[in-house]
Amino acid sequence: MMKKLYEKSELGFALMWIGIYCVGMSIFDEISRRIGVESAASAVFAVAVSLFLYFWLKQQGKLERFGLCKPTVPAKAFLFYIPLIVITLQNVWGGVEMHYDAVGTVCFIVKMLCVGFLEELIFRGFLFKAMSRDSIKWAVVVSSVTFGLGHIINLINGSGMGLAENLVQIFFAMLIGFLYVIIFHRGGSLWPCIVSHGVLNSLSAFSAEGEGMIQLGILCVLTVAYAVVLLKILPKNKDREYIFYEITKPQGSYYRQFAGFGQSHCRSYGC
Repeated sequence: MMKKLYEKSELGFALMWIGIYCVGMSIFDEISRRIGVESAASAVFAVAVSLFLYFWLKQQGKLERFGLCKPTVPAKAFLFYIPLIVITLQNVWGGVEMHYDAVGTVCFIVKMLCVGFLEELIFRGFLFKAMSRDSIKWAVVVSSVTFGLGHIINLINGSGMGLAENLVQIFFAMLIGFLYVIIFHRGGSLWPCIVSHGVLNSLSAFSAEGEGMIQLGILCVLTVAYAVVLLKILPKNKDREYIFYEITKPQGSYYRQFAGFGQSHCRSYGC
């Protein structure tokens, strides 16, 4: 059934999984609250769905299509992911606090690591790939905005998040969704996005209360700036193999090779 739906409509397939994920997580989060163990039921659900999708895609030979493979561009071209690491650690910028007991913390971390995998695969993988057949620009916009709006579910799932806090979360989710889709589209791999997303979510179990507007502003500026820099320096898809060779070949300086390629790339294709 899944294979038939995928072959009939990739967009329909993506929307189906968005629905399954959002509804399923809401139901199992409520079950977790009722049994009194933080994220226990939702962690089981998230692990089960993650394993199911991974092995289904592997069976269908679709892992590479949806970015579950090594990046085709070296880490040097991503500035060694240093800005991404800084963004990923934003939940502990202001200090560390424990919010759950030991069992609750473990369940929460397992759940959030899987949430990182599922949200990246569904929004950056399924949805972006389905829409990019017609327009890359619209695929980037819709994938990022849909990902951000998907967090509105926190208003209705009993998370305790207020309206203002949720709106801020939605705005930041759109920005980081844009960054993640650039990393995936230009780098060819979803794994950096999955790891960053999962760790970022997991660290919220240890975040100190009272994130200030200055910190939020810095975070948003850093996210947008890193995305813009990557758009300028990363090769478009058709140039990945060439840039990988240029950056990794032994002779010559990386910066000289990269700069030289960047100038010719922009003249030929635009940046």
